[in-house]
Amino acid sequence: MTNAPVVGTLPAGPRNAITDVAGVTVGHCTLADGACQTGVTVIRPHAGNVYVDKVPAAATVLNGFGKSIGLVQVDELGVMETPIALTNTFSVGALAQAQIRAAIAANPEIGRAWPTVNPLVFECNDGYLNDIQAMAVQPLHYDHALAVASEDVEQGAVGAGRGMSSFGVKGGIGTASRIGGDYTVGALVLSNFGTPESLIYAGQSLGEVLAGRLAQAVAPEKGSIIMIVATDAPLDARQLRRLSLRAGAGLARTGSVFGHGSGDIALAFSTAYTVPHLTDVPMPAVSMMHESRLDPLFRAAADSVEQAIVHALWYAETVHGRDGHTRRALRELLQELTA
Repeated sequence: MTNAPVVGTLPAGPRNAITDVAGVTVGHCTLADGACQTGVTVIRPHAGNVYVDKVPAAATVLNGFGKSIGLVQVDELGVMETPIALTNTFSVGALAQAQIRAAIAANPEIGRAWPTVNPLVFECNDGYLNDIQAMAVQPLHYDHALAVASEDVEQGAVGAGRGMSSFGVKGGIGTASRIGGDYTVGALVLSNFGTPESLIYAGQSLGEVLAGRLAQAVAPEKGSIIMIVATDAPLDARQLRRLSLRAGAGLARTGSVFGHGSGDIALAFSTAYTVPHLTDVPMPAVSMMHESRLDPLFRAAADSVEQAIVHALWYAETVHGRDGHTRRALRELLQELTA
């Protein structure tokens, strides 16, 4: 396999993945059987107890056509207290239940002497390829994805990305990283957005050619994308919200205008420190980055998100799903167009 196109000029980390941010791991559980083409992807910010050692985080909603869980409390408190789960729209509840049960198992005082837990689940609609009404994703699939989380990240039509579509072709999971100044920024996307005529691929406008090849009628944007940005830079929640917003710059470079029917959400978190749950544990004494030094991180976030979208398209395989529906791999189509 030839290498995927590279965007930007910043250097990538050794894996060119979100897991280049030390401590971050990713796991998938893929369901691929006939009309069932879906799954779960889990991002762990660190290997410890995320409820006890919370991670600073913030989110930006570029367009709110989505059904995620947990964003209100993240916005209010500036931390996340579970791993991040990605799945299809109708499976958000099942994964939230799985996150709650996992948190209680590790912390039996949750909902008793301690406050409840804020599950954090993001979704995209994979209903074109997947029989989403079957609600095949169960809590055990979250448990599996969490258990196998590692630094090696499989990309394409895997995990939550199994049934996703982008630009009329196969979408899915993509990841990338960039070094911005003294720190690493990594991104992972669940790519399920874009109309064929709008595709800009690694700076090359392919929309007209792709739309002609697919011969699909022009239709309104009905997809979504979830963009997760991680960094080891010491940022507070306000600064992380600023960083999450720059994911939108990377998204726009691929041809998105954050369409009416698209749920475009970005969340950023830092691994530089944790916030203790227990009141008798001292709060961290961390010197945050000066605002004037954030530009390299902003650029790294935009580049890594764009690269992650390119990777999602590059690594995705052709998938046949429900009712004879098919999404072809972009790489196959590009080979035919250049043959």
